Amino acid sequence: MASCNNIHQEGITKSEPTPLQKHVMFFDIDNNGIIYPWETYQGFRKIGSNIFLSIVASIFINFGLSRKTRPGKGPSLLFPIEVKNIKLAKHTSDSGVYDSEGRFVQEKFEEIFNKHARSNRNALTAQELDDMLKANKQPKDSKGHVAARSEWKILYFLCKDKDGLLKKDIVRGVYDGSLFEQMAKEQQAKKKK
Repeated sequence: MASCNNIHQEGITKSEPTPLQKHVMFFDIDNNGIIYPWETYQGFRKIGSNIFLSIVASIFINFGLSRKTRPGKGPSLLFPIEVKNIKLAKHTSDSGVYDSEGRFVQEKFEEIFNKHARSNRNALTAQELDDMLKANKQPKDSKGHVAARSEWKILYFLCKDKDGLLKKDIVRGVYDGSLFEQMAKEQQAKKKK
C-alpha cells in the first residue's frame, strides 16, 4: 500500500511534493522540475529583492546546490537544480526542521522559538537569530554554517517587520512553501499602486 503522500490515478502513482520541494518550487519558473540560475534570479526579483542580492543569491544557490541534486550526472555549466532531488542538498548546521526526506518536523520548528525567541515567543530578533545560528553550528562545519547563515540572514533582511522581528508565521511560510507566493503577490500589488 502506498504512503499518504502518493496520489493514485489510473494505476499511476504520483508523489505529492514534500515541504522542502514546495519550498523551492516557486523558483522553478517554467515548472519543468529544474531550476536554473536565471530562474532563481527571477524568483528573487519577484519577491522584492534588489538586483544585487538577486544576482548573488542565484549564483550562490545554484552553484552550491546543482551538483548535489544531480547524482550520477556530470557537472553542468548551467548549474541546474533538480527539484525532485532537493533533499540531497540539505546541509549541516541547520535547524533540523526538514528531515532527511524533506518532510516538515513540527517539533524542530517549535524548538526554534522555544529555545531562541526570548523577547517575543512568536518572533526572533537579529541577536536571537545569531544565537540560534551559533547554537546550530556543528564543529568544523564552515560550509553548512555559511549556508544556514546565508539563508536565515536573507530571510531576516527581506521579511523582518518594522520592529526588527522575524515572526513565526513568516518562518513557517518559508518551510511550507507558501511565503514566496505571498511575497510575490504583495510585490505585484505594490507595483499596481
